[in-house]
Amino acid sequence: MSINPTVPAGQQPTNYRWVVCALLFFATTINYIDRQILALIKPILDEQLHWTNEQFGLTNAFFQLSYAVSLMIFGWFVDKFGTKIGYAVSIAMWSVAAVGHALVGSISGFYTARVALGLGEGGNFPSAIKAVALWFPKRERATATAIFNSGTNVGAIIAPLIVPWIALSFGWHWAFVAAGIAGFLWLFLWFPFYNVPEKIRAINAAELDHIASDRDDTSRDGEKVSWFSLLGYKQTWAFVAAKALTDPVWWFFLTWLPDFFKQTRHLDIKQSGYMLATIYGMATVLSIFGGVIVGRLVKSGWSVTRARKTGMIVFALCVLPIVLVKDVGDWTAVLLIGLACSAHQAWSANLFTTASDMFPKRAVASVVGLGGMAGSGLGFLFPILAGQLLDRFKAQNNISGGYGVLFAVCAGAYLLAFVIQHLLAPKFEMVELKEA
Repeated sequence: MSINPTVPAGQQPTNYRWVVCALLFFATTINYIDRQILALIKPILDEQLHWTNEQFGLTNAFFQLSYAVSLMIFGWFVDKFGTKIGYAVSIAMWSVAAVGHALVGSISGFYTARVALGLGEGGNFPSAIKAVALWFPKRERATATAIFNSGTNVGAIIAPLIVPWIALSFGWHWAFVAAGIAGFLWLFLWFPFYNVPEKIRAINAAELDHIASDRDDTSRDGEKVSWFSLLGYKQTWAFVAAKALTDPVWWFFLTWLPDFFKQTRHLDIKQSGYMLATIYGMATVLSIFGGVIVGRLVKSGWSVTRARKTGMIVFALCVLPIVLVKDVGDWTAVLLIGLACSAHQAWSANLFTTASDMFPKRAVASVVGLGGMAGSGLGFLFPILAGQLLDRFKAQNNISGGYGVLFAVCAGAYLLAFVIQHLLAPKFEMVELKEA
């Protein structure tokens, strides 16, 4: 039933909001292709740079540290200046940084390049989550978030299929150049096709009414929200804690899986590429399914809290079998890792949505930025510790045992995150923000 008397009787809503979702999906796909390149060409760079696992871990740790800072800055920037400008600035920065990788040839050079990439990429998720909050009613946000967030998987599928081919055919430098060009091409679509709903001529009154059907916040995109004021809410810490504990697991998968297959299964980048594509292909399908199921539970009458928490505990349990990975065959390992990656992405899509469940639109990007900063903060430490651990086990001729320890840590992270989040936010209900 329409809540707006100006909507013509019987008018069917347009579906422009899904065009916006497609733009977010393609940006996220490009984002994750950029992130994967270094891990995929590591075997080539091993021969050129002769770096240790710890040095490779440091390279990724520097990315995580700058990404953490960037998430906080872009969270504020997007809430202050709007999604259209914030997203454009972010993708322009990370595209320039991606091309910049092609100009370096030393370990210290890669440290610098990864810092630059992290500073640019921090705008992706605060911008995308805020766009979903602006363009979708609550009952559709989990599905929309799952769709655009599946770009992380699609990027991870595309990268192992094309990056090794580009690197081996034309040189590793061109893999970074191609990724940067893709980002600039996306900008040519973003500016003409994105704006706040009220400024898009292609949507009708019925779709505007649909978007606003459970509107919880009448503030404008761009109103100021203080970071420090947000830290005074338990709901902020519920989101931050869950991101801090589970984001490093996803980064571990992206960074170390190619090396895992090479070191423990003796598979080169061509052979492991198909396995990685299978893993992230599984994650793409199953993570969207997870978002859709939770959305359907909400539409069927379940409360947002009950639906989200039921989904998230199931996803947390689905990660547990990853502890068996080092003791099974190649393709069984692929299936177990694929299940864990699928569960992470379904968990992540619903976790992102809890930010817009609990906070008005003017604060969503800032909350997401704070949570992402916490995830990248621990993500800074995890690759360093992982590299040190793997070097220690490698010296004992037991690198498989080192990976066993790391997979066990990953397995338990989600249940711990669920418990902490539940204690801090028993219900996903809208908070009343005090004026800054």
